[in-house]
Amino acid sequence: MTALTSSTAPGDRVASRRSSLTRRDFVRMAGVAPVAMATAGMVARRALGANVAGSDTIRIALIGAGARGTDAVFNCLAAGKGIEVVAIADLFEDCAKGCFDNLKQNTEAGAFKVTPERVFWGFDAYRKALATDCNYVILTTPPHFRPQHLKAAVEAGKHAFVEKPVAVDPAGVRSVIASAEIAAKKKVGIVAGTQRRRMAQYREIIKRVHDGAIGDIVAAQCYWLGCELGYQDRQPAWSDMEYQCRNWWYHTWLSGDHITEQHVHNLDIALWAIASMPRDVIGMGGRQVRTDKRFGNVFDHFAIEFSYENGILINSYCRQTDNCTERVNEVILGTKGTAHPGDGIIKGEKPYTFEGDVPDPLVLEHADLVASIRVGAPLNEGRQIAQSTMLAVAGRMSAYTGREFSFDWVMNASKLDLTPPKYELGPLEDAPVAVPGTTPLT
Repeated sequence: MTALTSSTAPGDRVASRRSSLTRRDFVRMAGVAPVAMATAGMVARRALGANVAGSDTIRIALIGAGARGTDAVFNCLAAGKGIEVVAIADLFEDCAKGCFDNLKQNTEAGAFKVTPERVFWGFDAYRKALATDCNYVILTTPPHFRPQHLKAAVEAGKHAFVEKPVAVDPAGVRSVIASAEIAAKKKVGIVAGTQRRRMAQYREIIKRVHDGAIGDIVAAQCYWLGCELGYQDRQPAWSDMEYQCRNWWYHTWLSGDHITEQHVHNLDIALWAIASMPRDVIGMGGRQVRTDKRFGNVFDHFAIEFSYENGILINSYCRQTDNCTERVNEVILGTKGTAHPGDGIIKGEKPYTFEGDVPDPLVLEHADLVASIRVGAPLNEGRQIAQSTMLAVAGRMSAYTGREFSFDWVMNASKLDLTPPKYELGPLEDAPVAVPGTTPLT
């Protein structure tokens, strides 16, 4: 059975061989989806004022009832009519009941259908939530649990909104890809919490990049240089497992480290722009400021290079350190200019500045999925977010070990699986802090 709890981290709302994934494959997955999304988005906007009845009702089960999950429910409810929440699940009783109280107090009566009997906690709470009459699940537990929860949701025929990232290791990434393939066959929808892909300025700039506005892409630069995160003091009654789950962002097996849990947002934009996976990865990182044992086993900084056979480079930088310059953005460099998607700007031979409206992308994530479900063509972003997650996981693995390797290897041959020996609120020894040159690459 699988543990679950809130996924909200303080400070966050984001010898080689040719890759087996071709650019044609990538464009098919990353390019067709925005077309479907645009269509679904128009339907969703029309649906905002429509009355929805009976079988068209979206019934939400929240799995992972912390602040991020609770906000995601509100975002989904704001996406249109005929949406209600029917179940809540979390590992911890206080989180589940706290979410129940919050939603009950702040949701219109007609949209709040959760009874006390539909508030679940414990290791099997997610299965109890899936067994209700929900048809739409919001998965906002710590990332380690996402592959298992998505698999269960797809098998149960439930459409899923999955918060990023969707795994913490290659085994988990492969599981998500398998679930996405099953979802496609069953016409089950999957939408990821990569909200930048639904921000109007990002979509316009990336479209122009794909249309050649900056010439041929030569590089992408990605940054999440931010501050330190919060910390929950250990309580006497907490077991090792509970302590780690309540501070999950400091434990690699739960979060994938901040390059995966947070910086995946920026890496996702680089993949969106380049529209193919890199060939090789080499990186470095360390733990210079957050050295106390209470910070688990994560690093506080990473610098990664992802290289392509045609010479394109993605340079990735992330850091969580106070009193330092902060930067969270992406830059796409081409032979005829540079694109700054977050700012809505292109500089160079074809300058452009986005000046349109930017609807709330956190609502559009759900509006697009809901609309696609209702028109019978559910969106499926499972493989897309799995690939972005693998980029981040691979960068961490290279920095932890000091080794360079190919994406063919990490995607298809790596045996790394961070699953703990068992899921129970008892003893759990944390993995040691990685030491490049000593930590093995598996």
